[in-house]
Formats: sequence, structure tokens, C-alpha cells
Amino acid sequence: MAAEIVDRLPEGDEWIYEVKFDGYRAEVIKNGDTLQLRSRNDKDLTATYPGVRDAGLRLRARSAVVDGEVVAIDANGHPSFQALQHRGAHPGHTVVFFAFDLLHLDGEDLVGRPLKDRRALLDRVVGASGILLSEPLRGSAQHVIDAVRSLGLEGVIAKKWSSRYVAGQRSSAWVKLKLDKQQEFVVGGYRPGPNGVDALLAGYYEGRELRFAGKVRAGFTPHVRRDVAAALRPLETERCPFVDLPSSKTSHWGGGVTAEQMQEMRWVKPTLVAQIRFVEWTADGHLRHAAFLGLRTDKAARGVRRET
Repeated sequence: MAAEIVDRLPEGDEWIYEVKFDGYRAEVIKNGDTLQLRSRNDKDLTATYPGVRDAGLRLRARSAVVDGEVVAIDANGHPSFQALQHRGAHPGHTVVFFAFDLLHLDGEDLVGRPLKDRRALLDRVVGASGILLSEPLRGSAQHVIDAVRSLGLEGVIAKKWSSRYVAGQRSSAWVKLKLDKQQEFVVGGYRPGPNGVDALLAGYYEGRELRFAGKVRAGFTPHVRRDVAAALRPLETERCPFVDLPSSKTSHWGGGVTAEQMQEMRWVKPTLVAQIRFVEWTADGHLRHAAFLGLRTDKAARGVRRET
């Protein structure tokens, strides 16, 4: 179940507020002495995050399906998507699982029950397992926004206590407010540099067409540039996947790509998804001051749209 994007949080006693974590959405699936961690596009993450696996085995249930987010946190509990992507370069971070919903418990399907009931059961099931609870944020909508913004966190999720769990759908019973501008983009090409990737060419789907959003140069370390280049090289192709390139006019870096600049680029099959932070969309539909946060293995490229 996914949340709709809003520009204002709803208020009232029927809503619960939670932190919008910067990580990988996943489900912990326990069945007796076995446990799987599955991403939202059904990739098996169990071996990738052994600490989450071990904590999940300690859940107080014979069988359970717990919805939540895999997050890398520092010593102060602050999440970092880049640390989750490149754990070797961020030794001070720990990978944890924040649980926020319970879909199945000991043979009972819970998706038809209201969130308030599911959360009450979740608290008991998590116990001292090492799985962390996504705790409700107390106070008015504005108090919650101010607190989350002061901590430099990505945003706030609001959910109706009465909401049933509707898998695979984006529902107005769950909404999200982003406090900084970032979203997923499809990688359609790159400009090579001495350390691997000098810049990514990012876009989004409009129907079946991949449209160009901008060039992304910021946010890379030399190590990340090499890693991203290694992921892109097997996907290289002769054909530009963007329907609106080359651009008809010259613009600053981060804007369009001229016919002359096209010769500098390497094109890739549009299957990888990157998380990008940016300041704003320009009048001609490009990203301004975009920065790379990491590649996402939990999102399908065909589902990436321009968020509004």
C-alpha cells in the first residue's frame, strides 16, 4: 500500500503521523524458523541485511508479515539513504528495520482490519526483537512538520486509524508530505569522467515515453562514481532512450543536451532508478541544482513519473 503526495497534512484525531524514512520499503516474512526480507518489487534482500534477518526471527509470533522500511542510521538515529547504498563507505551507520504495519499474524490475515488494530498487535509482536517501531508522532500537524524539519528528515506520512490495507494501491487514506524535493528518476545515460561517472542523465516516464529531466553531477564521491559506472556499463546501448533529446537550445549544465553534447554521452537501457534531490523544476521542465543520493533496487523504472 502506498501513500498519495500532498502539499498539506490532514488534521484530526482520525490521523496518525509518522516519519517518512529514507530507505528501502520491504516486508519481513516470518514462517517458523525461517525468515525472508522482500522488497516492494519482490527482490530477496535477506542475505543483504543479515542483522534484519536475525531480528525478524526474534519476533513474538510463529508466523508474521511485517511491513516497514530498511534504513541505515548513524549513532544519533539519523537515517542516510547514501549510507544504505554504500555501507562500506559509512562504517558509523547501522542497518535497521522500522516496522509500521502488520499484515499477517499466526495464520490470520489482518489486511481487512483497521490500522489501529493492526498497530496494537504490531507493538506486541515486535517486543524486544531488534526490529524497531515507527512510533507515532504526537502533536498538531504543524508541530510535527516543525519537529521533522528541524531534524533534517525527508518528510511526514499521515494515515487514517480506520484505514484497511489495500496492497498495490496508492490510497488517500495514506498521504505523504515531502519536506525537501526529491524523487526517483530513470537513468537513461551518463557522461563518463576520469573517476567513472561525471554526470547522470535522468528522466521520467510520461505514458510510454521517457522524458529528459536533467543532468546530475553533484552528490558523488570518487568511490560512488566508480560503482555507478560499473552498474551502467553492462546496460550501454547505441540508442538515446529520451524522446525529447537533443534539446533545441543551449542551456546551463543541468538543463538540456544539445546535438553537439550528445556525442559526449553514453546511453543505457532505461532500467536503473536513482534517487535525486533537487531545488526546483525550471520553467522548461528541467531539474535545478540536482544531487545524486543513490541507486534504488526496490523501484521499477516503468513506474517512475514526475511527482507533483
